[in-house]
Amino acid sequence: MAIAAAVTLPHTAVNRRNSPSPYSASFDSFRISSSSFKQPISLKPIAIKPDFRVFSTMTIHPTEKSSQTSLLNHRKQGQILHFVKYHGLGNDFILVDNRDSTEPKISPEQAVKLCDRNFGIGGDGVIFAMPGTNGTDYTMRIFNSDGSEPEMCGNGVRCFARYIAELENLSGKQSFTVHTGAGLIVPEIQEDGKVKVDMGEPILTASDVPTIITPNKNESVVKAKLGVDGLIWNVTCVSMGNPHCITFGTESSEDLVVDELNLSEIGPKFEHHTMFPARTNTEFVQVLSPSHLKMRVWERGAGATLACGTGACAVVVAAVLEGLAERSCRVELPGGPLDIEWREEDNHIYMTGPAQIVFYGSVPL
Repeated sequence: MAIAAAVTLPHTAVNRRNSPSPYSASFDSFRISSSSFKQPISLKPIAIKPDFRVFSTMTIHPTEKSSQTSLLNHRKQGQILHFVKYHGLGNDFILVDNRDSTEPKISPEQAVKLCDRNFGIGGDGVIFAMPGTNGTDYTMRIFNSDGSEPEMCGNGVRCFARYIAELENLSGKQSFTVHTGAGLIVPEIQEDGKVKVDMGEPILTASDVPTIITPNKNESVVKAKLGVDGLIWNVTCVSMGNPHCITFGTESSEDLVVDELNLSEIGPKFEHHTMFPARTNTEFVQVLSPSHLKMRVWERGAGATLACGTGACAVVVAAVLEGLAERSCRVELPGGPLDIEWREEDNHIYMTGPAQIVFYGSVPL
């Protein structure tokens, strides 16, 4: 699959209700092509907005007639994928408008290629905005960077909400219902642009997480012992529609310093442990205070990421169950903080955090 993407950067605030489709600019601006670089151009960092800078080590030149014709031919044949790149605290996704079909526009194998950070667009996954199911407004499906399909993604659903607002020309405070593999999710865009998501109730029954670790608290696994890499870890297992194994330390050292972990070495050993028949996401947590937690995550199917929304929710549940934290916490992730609340009155978990556009693009498949 060739990767020759036309890219448009969001450099100013635009009223998209009265603007043409964001994708239309892709063919009228410039083209980045690895096959036709000419004289190199020295580019300085460009300030796009206070929290976004672009650095380029590529040569950028106006599209030649031949390459433009090739790209347009691809488009006429229906082989162009339009997308918008978003991130939620650095957990980045390729968003695709799939509202005209219940089948994803690309295959898992194509998603793997697109997510490649050297030879593709780069991302932790591809998210499809699809027609609603069973009365919901929309359906969200995801292919991870390894081609697997998770049930849900917390950072992904915040990006999804902002993407829907963009597609539907919505502004201000908005909410809608989203069908996911984890069930009904209700994101709400706040006045400040952040997205608050009702993530539903945590699943604690061991067989439903799923894990085959022997339950030690009713039907749940709370601060149970798990042997990994020659150490006995204390783990609590929670599902947010997808499985999570949370640890605050080992049997010999209960106070983790998460920045000292070799995540790429220990993470896969948790993910593929025989005690997790569907594999697992793993969160390593440091308690800074009863209302302030710090975590690093190894995501099932994506590896080490800068943030994991469902993981942050699962961490607060685990911390409460182990008596380490309050029901309302700020969770620090490598990409930034999320505010998580596990409400006692309805047993639902609410996650609040940002989601931002990186760029618009089009790529031939």
